[in-house]
Amino acid sequence: MNNAFLQTMKTQLEAELARLTGELQSLAKHDPAHSEEFEPTFPDHGDSEDENAAEVAQFTSNISLEEELVKALRDVESALALIEKGEYGICKYCQQSIDERRLQARPTSSSCIQCKKTFTQEV
Repeated sequence: MNNAFLQTMKTQLEAELARLTGELQSLAKHDPAHSEEFEPTFPDHGDSEDENAAEVAQFTSNISLEEELVKALRDVESALALIEKGEYGICKYCQQSIDERRLQARPTSSSCIQCKKTFTQEV
């Protein structure tokens, strides 16, 4: 894998990291007991019954969204760590190179297409 491609992927991953962090900060805060974790914030729309119902509905939705954003954030952080170690683009199962087209489509991929298909039983 050439340096220009790695730099392009690193730039994309850093941009995604910034985007995910911004989205997470808009609906959650860092858990002080666990600095790596987030805690959804409870919205405050008012005191009426309708407003309270809307708060609960939004909070429930935010919990699911927060979990997905944290998972995506961890994937991006893992990919960036692999770039720093010089191991980006290597399948974690078969140790072969991951096709650059797969990495362009999904920069956080940690497995080649064949191993992913085997892993998800698509073969």
